Amino acid sequence: MAKTPSISFTNLAVPIKGAVVVLMPQGAKLPADVDKIDDSGRIARALKVAQFTGKHLTSVNIISPNEKLERLIILGCGDIAAADEHALMKIGGKIKAICAKVQQVTVLAYGDDKKKISGENFAFIAMGAKLRSYDFDDYKTKTKKPSKTTKIIFASKVSTAARKKWKELDGIADGVNVARDLVNQPPNKLGAVEFAREAQKLSKLGVKVEVLGEKEMKALKMDALLGVNQGSVRPPRLVVMKWNGAVNTKAQPIAFVGKGVVFDTGGISIKPAGGMEDMKGDMGGAAAVTGLMHALASRKAKANVIGIIGLVENMPDGNAQRPGDIVKSMSGQTIEIINTDAEGRLVLADALWYCQKKYKPKFMINLATLTGAVLVALGNHHAGLFSNNDELADNISTAGIDTAEKVWRLPLGPEYDKLIDSKNADMKNTGGRYAGSITAAQFLQRFVNDVPWAHLDVAGTAMGSPKHEYNQSWGSGFGVRLLNQLVANKYE
Repeated sequence: MAKTPSISFTNLAVPIKGAVVVLMPQGAKLPADVDKIDDSGRIARALKVAQFTGKHLTSVNIISPNEKLERLIILGCGDIAAADEHALMKIGGKIKAICAKVQQVTVLAYGDDKKKISGENFAFIAMGAKLRSYDFDDYKTKTKKPSKTTKIIFASKVSTAARKKWKELDGIADGVNVARDLVNQPPNKLGAVEFAREAQKLSKLGVKVEVLGEKEMKALKMDALLGVNQGSVRPPRLVVMKWNGAVNTKAQPIAFVGKGVVFDTGGISIKPAGGMEDMKGDMGGAAAVTGLMHALASRKAKANVIGIIGLVENMPDGNAQRPGDIVKSMSGQTIEIINTDAEGRLVLADALWYCQKKYKPKFMINLATLTGAVLVALGNHHAGLFSNNDELADNISTAGIDTAEKVWRLPLGPEYDKLIDSKNADMKNTGGRYAGSITAAQFLQRFVNDVPWAHLDVAGTAMGSPKHEYNQSWGSGFGVRLLNQLVANKYE
């Protein structure tokens, strides 16, 4: 995983080197303590000239204010009382961006009783700084530019509370970065076998990890999943991750299932060459589930959780699946292959069926970079949400608002379901050009029985999504914070 600066919390009031960032809520007065940093009056003059009011993410940057400091930044926090998680993390990202060339950064929090920054606020700001620090440069040799910042110290009177909250958020941030790393890896370095090995590292956190190979999946009759991989020389894997954190370790679990197509050429229905390199990210759903399990285990979530990822490669060799083939899924239902590029739903069909039959979860949520159609509908700012259960859908939507990993619910219904009926089999794997995201969801719904279930189509958010203050990575790690929040809100 990409290196990030060490982050600590202290009661120290006077920084001695590097850079100092003074956080100022909107409308707060410059504290007298700042005179200990620089008593020349230049700070007050600089704020006056800049007409600084503390508006969110505005800043005044003073280079070399004295012989001890490289720079002093006054950074606006906006209305701190109204700031949500997203706004606070943006402040942390801004701190890291402004101070990227400074080795040590000390962040000071000031404000009167009505505008003070709490310990929990401070911890979320630190999380934003850590996530902004992520930089995937594993394979650069000549142009590698390692981050100069190695230490960020958050100093305030609320350091004890901040440190307590940080114990939880630090592991969540690591989970996001795990997912980012997996999505960013080149496909020649991360096949199904290598991905499974990465998932097995979760055992260090207390997660029980089981890996099923091709032989075991054949015995389970997972021919839908295996059909996707039959054109690849690299073997498939199904990984089951178990975290038993509830007081009753035998209590009914909740489950998350991820699509893990480590590279998708489209198979015989081959994709256009332009942009195909991005299909290394077609395992964004599996990456998110792996990162989520890391986050939950790191913070010792009080829930029993199952994570399942189906890992395959979709390649067009002489043994590849053909349009017109009919395969039998683990459920016994038959599927006519119309387009081999509609492969992710085949992987999930068997993974979902296996999950609900073997573990009998309270609910299942699957994540998948499933359709380009969801990008047409929602762009890069929302994931598509489909569900057979209103309560579950509402809980996911609320968690999306809490974390700013937003979802938008799209419909399911019999009018759409009939579009995937086949004259030659129980169903076909694509419903045609229109409502492509919906018919893909209808396909998945046929493999969940009556289990409460939700499908998140993250094709527009897991990779290539818009960059912002705390995410500069192509692989965003979308879904880790969203689903961690869902568990924290409702299932612990």
